[in-house]
Amino acid sequence: MYSCFAEYYRVLKPGRWMTVVFSNSKAAVWNTIQVALQQTGFVVAEVTALDKKQGSFQQVMSPNTVKQDLVISVYKPNGGLEDRFKKHGATVDSAWDFVQTHLRNLSVVKTRGGELEFIVERDPRRIFDRMVAWFVRHDAPVPLSNDEFLSGLRSRFPERDGMVFLPDQVAEYDKKRAQAAQAPQMELFVSDERSAIDWLADFLKRRPSTYQDIHPEFTTQLGAGWKKHETKPELMALLENNFLNYDGNGDVPSQIHSYLSTNHKLRGLEKNDPELVAKAKDRWYVPDPNKAQDLEKKREKALLKEFQTYLAFTGRRLKEFRLEVLRAGFKDAWTNKDYTIILKIAEKIPEVALQEDEKLLQWYDNALTRTEADA
Repeated sequence: MYSCFAEYYRVLKPGRWMTVVFSNSKAAVWNTIQVALQQTGFVVAEVTALDKKQGSFQQVMSPNTVKQDLVISVYKPNGGLEDRFKKHGATVDSAWDFVQTHLRNLSVVKTRGGELEFIVERDPRRIFDRMVAWFVRHDAPVPLSNDEFLSGLRSRFPERDGMVFLPDQVAEYDKKRAQAAQAPQMELFVSDERSAIDWLADFLKRRPSTYQDIHPEFTTQLGAGWKKHETKPELMALLENNFLNYDGNGDVPSQIHSYLSTNHKLRGLEKNDPELVAKAKDRWYVPDPNKAQDLEKKREKALLKEFQTYLAFTGRRLKEFRLEVLRAGFKDAWTNKDYTIILKIAEKIPEVALQEDEKLLQWYDNALTRTEADA
């Protein structure tokens, strides 16, 4: 499959597109296709479902087959992007150059049934993933951390309804948005620690809350979709490692102040007003970008420390683990060009866990390629 995609990449002119259509219910198959596409140099721009109305004989007769095909649209970056990367290397400017090019290739507006759809590829976290894949494909270190990237993205590009646009794309989106009854909503499915953190961030942005208020809402998200080998995290640990808590000292943070002013009829009160402070105390909220970077460094240090325990594990297989720990460890090993560590840990986890996680599979496949090339 990789060889086929590599040949397609070779014959396509820069800036041209390819669409891959396939039908399979396994996440491992989807990840294998996506990683192969990215390894050859393509950039994924859109994933949609193709409803053919009339299914194949197998689809009609079998209750276990997928009724819709997945459509993956990818593009070969224009020559200018590749040339600039070869000239300047893995720099911060190269990262933003990629983002600029990538946003230019994404749909500005998508509608279904007359309603606006959330464009997943314009989600800041997805853009970060595409940027990481771009640098890994070029055997280069990623020049920005997750929070450095998200902070820079907000300062460089306009955002609407949770989606990032180029300045000249916003007018088109705003025009369509003004005609729509409601804003498009992104569906968050909690299946591992990372998606749990994303769900909490989305929840707390809309509603800074106490632990007691968050707990029942959070618990309902940890359902049957949880990944088999992923350790279920404690809510308090997630909050302490990724968010901030107002303890009642000092002014009420702006995020909490804005929420209480709008939803609890506390409008017009100063940030140090005793009534506002009492209502705000013990609420968790999303940190601003500068504090978020400090939290991320602290969290990454803890993840890498736990990764060392995985390395030291002497058993045959790790039955339960944290995907976030594996992702942080794989990324660190890749940065240090210590590919054997990635391969060593990959042998300790079930193959299905590796195949079903796009990020792990990406680090692993590239580490395997580099190791074989050096042999």
